[in-house]
Amino acid sequence: MKVDVGPDPSLVYRPDVDPELAQSKDNFRNYTAGPLLDRVFTTYKLMHTHQTVDFVSRKHIQYGGFSYKKMTVMEAVNMLDDLVDESDPDVDFPNSFHAFQTAEGIRKAHPDKDWFHLVGLLHDLGKVLALWGEPQWAVVGDTFPVGCRPQASVVFCDSTFQDNPDLQDPRYSTELGMYQPHCGLENVLMSWGHDEYLYQMMKFNKFSLPSEAFYMIRFHSFYPWHTGGDYRQLCSQQDLDMLPWVQEFNKFDLYTKSPELPDVDSLRPYYQGLIDKYCPGILSW
Repeated sequence: MKVDVGPDPSLVYRPDVDPELAQSKDNFRNYTAGPLLDRVFTTYKLMHTHQTVDFVSRKHIQYGGFSYKKMTVMEAVNMLDDLVDESDPDVDFPNSFHAFQTAEGIRKAHPDKDWFHLVGLLHDLGKVLALWGEPQWAVVGDTFPVGCRPQASVVFCDSTFQDNPDLQDPRYSTELGMYQPHCGLENVLMSWGHDEYLYQMMKFNKFSLPSEAFYMIRFHSFYPWHTGGDYRQLCSQQDLDMLPWVQEFNKFDLYTKSPELPDVDSLRPYYQGLIDKYCPGILSW
């Protein structure tokens, strides 16, 4: 059964991408401004209203046992094809192709880093949450820390947080909120979505990937940090050291879509080898 998660707002609306870059990549961002933008605004309004410390904490409990499904990584890649991504209305190929395209883009640019190739394949697998009934605003879109005041580069920051109860709570409504200065992003509660779910799932299943890979997975949708330059007051030195890796990954995530579809069947053996090396067998999801 196909599940319609609607447009992925992080792809439909990206105000902080360099205009020249966006202009040269028009075929990746070919959207009509009117009704689609309204829908994206609505998604962010829901997200910024309901993503609270309490909500995120409950999602960690709900999914933290990883008891929803037992499957291999490649089975999860195949499951992506049950998601309808309306943010690409002119593209009628399966979602799994984006995973392979991202991975192949990284492989061409970084041939010596096989773990990085695998990150390209893995990065969106947390979207299986949509198949388990999570609404779009709890699966896709830009992420941000809960438990502190949202910063300026959060999408629609000025017009979507009015009804978020945390901002009426003095514990959570200051710039630092419930955090200590430079506490490190590992100690920050991020809004719930496919990034955070997959990061936690990789830790639970003990993927033997380097720490850079975990950072890329957990923070690739954290645009206010890696592109907007905000939330530096929460960052440790390790976070700042990892930032260029997240930014490097993001180039391939946004702009590797191509009408030349990869020959997935010919690529599977290579990526299955990487899966067997870093995250083999049947995993807990």
